[in-house]
This record gives sequence, C-alpha cells and structure tokens, in this order.
Amino acid sequence: MSMRTTNLGTTGPVVSRLGLGCMSMAGSYGSADPDEARATLAAALDGGITLFDTGDFYGDGANEELLGSALASRRDKAVLATKTGVRRTADGLVADGRPDYLRQACDASLRRLRTDHIDLYYLARIDPQVPIEDSVGALAGLVEAGKVRRIGLSEVSAATLRRAHAVHPITVLQTEYSLWERHVEDDVLPALRELSISLVAYSPLGRGLLTGAVRAGTRFASGDFRATAPRYTGANLTANLGTVEAVSAIAADLGATPAQLALAWLLARGTDIVPIPGSSRRTHLHDNLAAIDLRLTPDDLARIDAALPPAGARGDRYGTHSMTMIDQ
Repeated sequence: MSMRTTNLGTTGPVVSRLGLGCMSMAGSYGSADPDEARATLAAALDGGITLFDTGDFYGDGANEELLGSALASRRDKAVLATKTGVRRTADGLVADGRPDYLRQACDASLRRLRTDHIDLYYLARIDPQVPIEDSVGALAGLVEAGKVRRIGLSEVSAATLRRAHAVHPITVLQTEYSLWERHVEDDVLPALRELSISLVAYSPLGRGLLTGAVRAGTRFASGDFRATAPRYTGANLTANLGTVEAVSAIAADLGATPAQLALAWLLARGTDIVPIPGSSRRTHLHDNLAAIDLRLTPDDLARIDAALPPAGARGDRYGTHSMTMIDQ
C-alpha cells in the first residue's frame, strides 16, 4: 500500500487521501483504551496518514490533549484539524459562534494540542444568534494572527457556505457523506466544486454500520450515542441492515471488506474528497488503509448505485436536538 495525497482547497496543505477521525478515542462510542488510541495514532502516521481530525468538545478537550501528547514528537508530519463553535451545557450541546468565544477556544485548543498553530480550524456548527459573517470574521482574525493556517466549516448549506467564503476563503467543508448518506450531492458538493473547496467526509462507514459491526441484536455500550440515534434503533435499523447486506455482497465479490468498499467508493468520487474514518484500534485502521489499493471500475460503481436505496439510510442522522443544529 502506497498512500496517495491530495491538496485541500486550492492552496493546500497536501494531505493523505484518507484521514483519521479521532472522535471515537474520546469515548463517543463507549469506552476507549488510551494506550491503544496512542498506538493507533502512531500506526496511522507510519501508514502514511497525515490528516488528523478532532474537536474541542470531544471529551471536553480530552481528545485534543491525547492528540497533542501522542503527536508532539512528530508534529511536522501531521496536519492537525480541530473544531470549535459548540459548547457542552447542562441541557446538552449548544452552538456558540460569538467572536470572543471563538478566540478563547482557539487559545485553549492550542494549549491542549501543544502547538503554536492549528493547520485547519473548523466552525463545527452555525450559531443562529450570530451572523456567519461575524463568526468567520473572527476565524479570519486568527489566521492573521498566525494561530490558524486555514478555515473550514462543518454541516452548512450551500447558501451559508457562499456567505462565509465571501468573508474569507474557506478551504474545506466537513459533513457526513457515505454510501448511505448522500445529501451533500444535491446542492453542497456542486457549490464546493464551483468554489474549489474540498470536502472532508466524516462517518464514511456509517458509524460502523456499513462495516457489518452492527447487527439486529447489537446492544450499544454505555455512552455510545448510537443507542438513541434514530437510524440505529428499532425498525429503522432493521431496514438499514439491508444496505449492509448489499455492501457486504459486492465487497465479497471484489475480495474486499465492506469497510474497504465503502471507502473506495468515496475515493472514487473525486480527489477533492477526503474520507476520515474513525478508528481507535489498529486492526480497524489497517483494514481501512487497504482501501487505498481498491480501485473500483465504472461497472463496479454502477453495481453499487443499483444495489443501494437512492434515498439512503432510513431515519435521521441524529436525535431531534442535534438535528436542529445542522444548517439546512
């Protein structure tokens, strides 16, 4: 396996075609082993991965601290991406795009990441109480101060993207994109390509479901948010397992795992798309890395499209509160 690379946006940085999503190392899917997480981060670098994705609200900063510690000796090899603009409160997550908060959050992330600059800084969610121009203006100030190299957005509509890009160049938009979640193809992806903005695809494996790791009788561990996510429970899960069967059958015919097929499909969508599968274990990481060598033919892609439901997964991606935080 030889890792391929691509540019984010029009001005770089150059990153690996596969990145590493680090949220699962903060316990979002149940407990995580910090020693195994550190070993996975080192193995990712050894395997050619250079883009590492975290957020200041992953484990209330603990995930950033883990990356800062684990990658400190190899900081020059890593492109660090983190997010802000979301706070945890007694009532759950809330968006906070106030300029003062964003500036304070950036300084805190720099300390936890043990670095003097953030390579890619995302506004994780849009605060409906703050004009996007004000939030992006604050992030632009962080670029001018040398604390941030480039700006990204997460889960925004094409209209919001255009407003933000008019204030300061947006390098990357991050959103969920996978075989069973293709909403981005309607309006957002065409806008990205018009503006030469890259797409970082999170949850490219359907939060584990597309790998076959989730079954009809699966009981999610304590703290695993999938236990309350609509598409992973009840009748929705039963319906969605049909997608898993279709993916598994095609993967078997190609001599690949379902995860490798799902990632290869995204890689085939364009060099401006960088999937960031989340792995907190080396076994999963190595399985994902092998997707780099799986080249899908036009016939393979046509077969995949024909086998999967056009509407994608059944059920919302998140619970009601979290869905209200996604810019439609």
